[in-house]
Amino acid sequence: MLKPYCLVHTIRAIAAPLCIAPLIAAISVLSYAQESMVENIIDEHWAWVLSEYPEMRLEYGDRSGNTLWSDVSPSAHQRRYEQQQAFVNALTAIEPSSLGSESRLNRTMLLRELRDDIADYENGMHLMAINMRSGPQHQYTMAERLSFTSEQDYRDWLERLKALPSLLTQTQRLLQQGIAQQRTQADIVMRRVPDQISRVITDDITNSPYYAVFRDIPDAIDTDTAKALKISAQQVISEIINPAYRRFGTFMADEYLSATRQQPGLGSLPQGKAAYRQQVAKYTTTDLTPEAIHQIGIDEVARIRHAMLGVIDAVGFEGDIEAFNEFLRTDPQFYYPTPEALLEGYQAISKRLDPQLIQLFGKLPRMPYGVRPIPAAIAPDTTTAYYMRPAVDGSRPGWYYVNLYRPEVRPIFEMEVLSVHESVPGHHLQIALAQELGNLPHFRRNSSVTAFIEGWGLYSERLGYDMGLYQDPYSRYGQLVYDMWRAVRLVVDTGIHYFGWTRQQAIDYFKANAAKTEADITNEIDRYIGWPGQALAYKIGQLKILALRTEAEQALGDKFDIRAFHDELLGAGAIPLDALEARMREWLHRTLNSTTDP
Repeated sequence: MLKPYCLVHTIRAIAAPLCIAPLIAAISVLSYAQESMVENIIDEHWAWVLSEYPEMRLEYGDRSGNTLWSDVSPSAHQRRYEQQQAFVNALTAIEPSSLGSESRLNRTMLLRELRDDIADYENGMHLMAINMRSGPQHQYTMAERLSFTSEQDYRDWLERLKALPSLLTQTQRLLQQGIAQQRTQADIVMRRVPDQISRVITDDITNSPYYAVFRDIPDAIDTDTAKALKISAQQVISEIINPAYRRFGTFMADEYLSATRQQPGLGSLPQGKAAYRQQVAKYTTTDLTPEAIHQIGIDEVARIRHAMLGVIDAVGFEGDIEAFNEFLRTDPQFYYPTPEALLEGYQAISKRLDPQLIQLFGKLPRMPYGVRPIPAAIAPDTTTAYYMRPAVDGSRPGWYYVNLYRPEVRPIFEMEVLSVHESVPGHHLQIALAQELGNLPHFRRNSSVTAFIEGWGLYSERLGYDMGLYQDPYSRYGQLVYDMWRAVRLVVDTGIHYFGWTRQQAIDYFKANAAKTEADITNEIDRYIGWPGQALAYKIGQLKILALRTEAEQALGDKFDIRAFHDELLGAGAIPLDALEARMREWLHRTLNSTTDP
């Protein structure tokens, strides 16, 4: 029996003696069959994702995973690897030329996602399953994504906590396999982890981060039930959670830390440079080499540095850029005195952003977002802010999390640019719009193509000018600091993981070129060490979007409509940069034709 794509070639070969109409009908039927096959594979893959990662199910109103953690054991990773290969085989058996444009893009994107995961497994990236910012020592933050309104919500959480020791054991076995295969994290980023584990283990059980949700049980749950839930929680934490973390902490301190790599870069491991090149391709969705990206970063640093000098001249500062940066790091006028004042400042900025969006977008998301502090237990070891996407079923809004730890190192002049990146028109607007694209399959609506998502976030920082932000010269400098920050990333990430830079070299380069505080810089560098390649996506994605906008502005002149451009750019969700370029070129062609038609 012929494969479907072979049938296409057979029809083409005998087309000459056939009547054209029946041939077209046959091809149409075949094309429909092929598209149905793609849809079926996508549906099967999505069901597989929800089966493998039960934490995701609640996002879709399915409570069946509320007591479960994903299996992260070595055998589970091996099984997923084999199953992902089966999905790849099924998709590659379908001839892309037989598909319509949307089905073809769906097939291409799912294949890319699967192949990236397969390559990660083959390169042993899954064996470096923990760093200072992620891992089972932070598992309590899962509660931030959950709703606690009913007795069942609390009982589900208790059952999930009872299963936590198994997750810790699975992670330990994964890390032990990493030791055996010379796939370990860098020592410098792992030195923080034992203290993070220790902070989870509290003498007073009611101070445990796993107990936090039980402190204020809603009045809808009767008093006796609430009391019983609290007693159960204390017992589970005391008898199950704390002992499990103590065992895991002992393993980390006594076994894993002594096996971590001393050099910060992935390239120091066997076949590490090849693994890093794969991470570069994965996160940028380009064929750019580490060498090319390093040079792009150097060029961008020089360009932005020139713009910074212009601001320094405008404010009349006497001194070079390093002196100005030190002035910004140390002068109290640029910092809020308390965490409460800092949070209020972020909230005030967010309220100013929303009314400006209609100038730049024809379509806005329905889902709201809010501003929240980063949990105090993780704030010292994480970044300035991050965003949590809404639940797809509408049960949870988007959240813009801000770091209130040590407000004396959180500059006021960075707050506007940070807010447009993390909330609107940055991550929240883009991600919430994508989730509302009901014509796309679920994996597309929840696409995590980093080059698009973070490229859009960085591009959005430029939109602050269109929104009337950065009126103060120091805020304008803050925007340049953030642009410089992402340009520096191209240099230091490739420097660390490909060219063999030390951690201190990376810190010194960062500090010489950006006004971020030393605490932020150190956390950022350690983040890049623990997450190779991810930091490259921001600037590479931004540069592509800026190039597409410039091309459209030059081609359309006075006919250029920024709202139409943005709506088209965001209208397919997060897609790889080559697909984005093709989409926007097609839009530009259509728009040019419509403006020249009589």
